[in-house]
Amino acid sequence: MSVFTLQSVKKDFGIKEILKDASFSLDASDKVGLIGVNGSGKSTLLKAIAGLEPIDSGQILVNSGVRIVYLPQQPDLDENCTVLEQVFADSGEQMMLVREYEELSEKLARNPLDTKLMNRFSEVTQGMDATNAWELETKAKIILTQLGIKDFDAKIGNLSGGYRKRIALAAALLAEPDVLLIDEPTNHLDAMSVEWLQSYLNNYRGAILLITHDRYFLDRVTNRILEIDRGDLYAYAGNYSYYLEKKAASEESAISSQQKHKGVLRRELEWLKRGAKARSTKQKARIQRIEGMQETEFQEITGKVEISTPGRRIGKKVIELNNVSKGYDGRTLIKDFTYEFVPEDRVGIIGGNGVGKSTLTDIITGRVEPDSGTVEIGTTIHIGYFDQHSEELLEAMDENQRVIDYIKEIAEYVETAEGDRITASQMLEKFLFPPNQQYAPIYKLSGGEKRRLFLLLVLMGAPNVLILDEPTNDLDVQTLAVLEDYLEEFNGCVIVVSHDRYFLDRTVERIFSFEEGGNLRQYPGNYSLYLDYKEIEAAQAKEDIIEKKPQETKGKSKKSDRVSRDKSGNRKLSSKEKREFEKLEEKVAKLEAEKEETEKELYNQVPGAVSKVQELHNKVQSLKEAIDAATERWLELAEIDNG
Repeated sequence: MSVFTLQSVKKDFGIKEILKDASFSLDASDKVGLIGVNGSGKSTLLKAIAGLEPIDSGQILVNSGVRIVYLPQQPDLDENCTVLEQVFADSGEQMMLVREYEELSEKLARNPLDTKLMNRFSEVTQGMDATNAWELETKAKIILTQLGIKDFDAKIGNLSGGYRKRIALAAALLAEPDVLLIDEPTNHLDAMSVEWLQSYLNNYRGAILLITHDRYFLDRVTNRILEIDRGDLYAYAGNYSYYLEKKAASEESAISSQQKHKGVLRRELEWLKRGAKARSTKQKARIQRIEGMQETEFQEITGKVEISTPGRRIGKKVIELNNVSKGYDGRTLIKDFTYEFVPEDRVGIIGGNGVGKSTLTDIITGRVEPDSGTVEIGTTIHIGYFDQHSEELLEAMDENQRVIDYIKEIAEYVETAEGDRITASQMLEKFLFPPNQQYAPIYKLSGGEKRRLFLLLVLMGAPNVLILDEPTNDLDVQTLAVLEDYLEEFNGCVIVVSHDRYFLDRTVERIFSFEEGGNLRQYPGNYSLYLDYKEIEAAQAKEDIIEKKPQETKGKSKKSDRVSRDKSGNRKLSSKEKREFEKLEEKVAKLEAEKEETEKELYNQVPGAVSKVQELHNKVQSLKEAIDAATERWLELAEIDNG
């Protein structure tokens, strides 16, 4: 059953038509991902559904009794509220009871014999029992903790934008509406919080329509994809992987149809040129058909950003950090860090919020001085820095400046890596800024378009060291995919700070992980390999604890507690573990084959077979989990076997 429906919705901002004739329905069990390039109208569509943005024509029909909660990218919160008060802001009587309960608890701690306080405390406790406020408070604290917020009494006015977004997300989840409209929920979340949110939304009972750049998140949460492309709305049954398969097939079919059309039209025009005489009815009909073919319009292939920018020679010496340390307010963020970057480096920097990732990149670029240690930069190095503090960058733009003039400040034209000489206007078109937008003032661009414009500015500077600080917070999935391809061919050093698992997997070959005490630990490989290493370490640590645990009884150990060791004292596989190890490789291969067959069946489903697609999607996810578990166990046993 649908919870709301769009019928022939149109929306136009003057220089751009956002929605031409959009129609779709959201079912009660749907979890839909909304994608499209920055500025295509994704956020506008969510606002329209939430009733916050008027439409030019058409209808948005919401079923009676359906409750919708909308979470924007930059939520408006009451700065005078505490974290808990803000989360409970829409909870009415329950919030009042929780707040009074907390106040009475504090007063009774100071005056435990006050009879009036005790009587009121009893009444409030009964009220909380009757309204189920206990469960609500517990759930709120669990959600906040999972999103990285532990100080429930902190004032909203003292918190950063990232913390505010997480508090608003917690409030939206706690409200449990029939429909959740969420704009970029994974921004400002670390990897652990994203994993938790992913699991939470998978089990959410209501409908979800969300915008996100996180492609792993899209893949694992959604069962439908909606794409906005130049005013048109396209629907795909299945998750993001399914969308990619169907999209590729659709574009191939469109290209084939267009080529066939051109071939037929060319032959028909040649017939006309030979002097066709319009005497017979048949000939007249043929001429009319040719005229009709000439007027036929084909939908262009989806608008895609093209990145082809000038290159710059890079010398052997890139950036050298020697015993760099940095701290603030008595807290060490970076401790004695030494590393020599080389021209072909692809480094990912990870860690929780506030650990010092951006501080490290600021030290590298010279924006921040280290407390101790040195930073040396090679003479040929030119750094391009795409900063996560995009709001500050956007504020620094002259809003009244024309888009093309903003880019011309860097260069009137550039010579690309392929040797082509192209103008600033042509480069803007490659970045999906058509001529009518190029001569418009910057204030008419969406936030996403401004960020894309800034990325172009950075790349046109021809850097040979590229630092991307949380780029996925600012760019759409289509631009990210093209940026990933660009980085593969980039002739220089790349340093990425990101929580985006997919982006890290695609772009880096070494991980710097912020760990306790300001220590930066290095791991070879991408983010998925880093997770494998951490799982092995966790399993080994658990095993070490078990081995060190004092035996409860003296005497002979139980057979199940015995651990085999070689002459050097290293742990050896038991006979049971050896048999398990031998079978695991075969088991993983069988699971992989079954997953591949299931994915083929999923991709071949006809559009509209939602229940079957969901069933197959769930099976694929279960197989992935089984493969991950078996692989993890194989790695664990292999580590022991290799000694």
